[in-house]
Parts: sequence; C-alpha cells; structure tokens
Amino acid sequence: MRQPPRPLFVVAAALGGAAGALARWGVDQAWPAGTGFPWGTLTINITGSFLLALLPAFATVRRHPVLPVLLGTGVLGGWTTLSTYANQSRSLIAEGHGGTALTYVATTLVACVLAVRLAHVWSSPAAQEEFEAEEGNE
Repeated sequence: MRQPPRPLFVVAAALGGAAGALARWGVDQAWPAGTGFPWGTLTINITGSFLLALLPAFATVRRHPVLPVLLGTGVLGGWTTLSTYANQSRSLIAEGHGGTALTYVATTLVACVLAVRLAHVWSSPAAQEEFEAEEGNE
C-alpha cells in the first residue's frame, strides 16, 4: 500500500507550482502568442527542460528531499506546459498555418532535447558520477 505524500511535500509542490505558473503567465502576458509563432511558450519549454535536467547536478537539491518537489515538480512543473504547446500547435493547424505548426512542434522537440544535453554537459563530471552512483538515471 502506498503512503500518502507528507504534508510538507504537498505544500512544496503547491507553492512551487503556483510560482511557476505565475511566472509562465507573466511571460504569456508580455509575449502573447496571438496568431503568430508562439515564441513565449517555446522559450518557456526550452528553459524548463534545461533547468529540470540541471537540477540533479546540484548535490544540495538531491540531498534535501523537499527541494526536488519544490523546484522540479512545483516551480518547473508550473513553468513548463505541454498542454499549451499542444493547443497552440492545434490552433495553428486549424487556422491554416500547418507549416508554422510543424516548425513549432519540431523546433520545440529538438531544442528541448538539446537543452537537456547542454545541462548534462554543464554538469561537472563529479556531479554526474555521484548522480549515477545514486542511481539517478535508472
């Protein structure tokens, strides 16, 4: 039987998620997608992928059980947005901008994978070895 999450984890995820969602809302307000290319959402998802992949490089984050929940699940979970990405892609296709939609989908996928790779490269070899020893990539 699975244990319910500890209240501190729930609070950390909720507060972090609220902070991430508010930050994303701010970007959406400053850089609305409109009928053009959704640069704001693209930027949000690339930076979120990079930062989420970089989190395990920090021993402090790995060793404090609340920090991954607060920063990863919470802040970066609220910051990134698969649903908006999917909806904007659908809207572009529905509005007759299939080429733009395809460019958006492909650019997001490639850029996010490259961002994760860059985060790995920026992690120190010692941090990578420690993460592997903790079975982080299993």
